[in-house]
Amino acid sequence: MGRKSGRAKEKKQRRLEERAAMAAVCAKVEAANKLRDPLEAFPVFKKYDRNGLDVSIECCRVSVLEPPTLDWAFELTKANMQSLYEQSEWGWKEREKRAELRDERSWFLLAREAAAARPVAFCSFRFDVECGDEVLYCYEVQLESRVRRRGLGKFLLQILQLVANRFEVDASSPSVSGCCGDDSSYEILSRSTRFGEPHPGGGPCAGCCH
Repeated sequence: MGRKSGRAKEKKQRRLEERAAMAAVCAKVEAANKLRDPLEAFPVFKKYDRNGLDVSIECCRVSVLEPPTLDWAFELTKANMQSLYEQSEWGWKEREKRAELRDERSWFLLAREAAAARPVAFCSFRFDVECGDEVLYCYEVQLESRVRRRGLGKFLLQILQLVANRFEVDASSPSVSGCCGDDSSYEILSRSTRFGEPHPGGGPCAGCCH
């Protein structure tokens, strides 16, 4: 009887610890989502002036973006990604992609030409909880063709991963784990930081970090 009672207490204690850990994780994500401007503490990342580009960078919630900017983001994603989606097992689902970009949980990194304030690139991401960990989940990194290969895309990812130390195909990716055979149409990417180990994301252009 005493042994069973002891095991029950241990299980209860573990449950309490797990709940406390999850509550702490959720609190961190909630705090991140309440930020007015995640770049406020990193003003050096608000400008990219190199390789023939001069753009300003802003970070904001989707709710403050004007409809024309959201329409531009969707059309750019469609132009860059539709054919890749059509070659995958998902196919291109226009309504779902538009809804994903406009989801109220979304944040945007926008790169605008300094002279005309016209957007030329963006990242969409969310602060979220996945498998018990707090993650920054990147959904899209899209650049107009005329600003590619100038380091801007890498710069945007560096903003999302200020303390990143490596970028690799995640161990859960189909090509590594073999869970989907050799014909999978996507890879799962992750980047670890000093705050944690790599954690999987999913989709043709998705990834996460914590």
